[in-house]
Amino acid sequence: MIQNKGNNEILAKEHKLCNNLFSQAKGLMFSRQKSLVFEFDNERIVSLHMFFVFFPIDVVFLDENLKVVEIKENFKPFSFYIPKNKAKYVLELGLGVVADTGTKVGDVIHYH
Repeated sequence: MIQNKGNNEILAKEHKLCNNLFSQAKGLMFSRQKSLVFEFDNERIVSLHMFFVFFPIDVVFLDENLKVVEIKENFKPFSFYIPKNKAKYVLELGLGVVADTGTKVGDVIHYH
């Protein structure tokens, strides 16, 4: 479960953890929509692409303390995004989840 600790809203009931090079490279390519949590060894600029992903998603970038540092809503298929802020964790969520849950920069997210 992925939850916004500030307002107790649930961003996803289930998620897949991507903490190795293969799972991070594959992401949502050629798959059905699901929620993903990417874990990296340290904070860095995590550029994303939506090649071979056929539906839009919301993306939330978290620092090492799981605090939201950047949000990209409505990330469209076959596009590319370079965030302005470093992140240690990246959440790929269903379209509209950010707005529906009121998630914003500064919120703390928890997942298990």
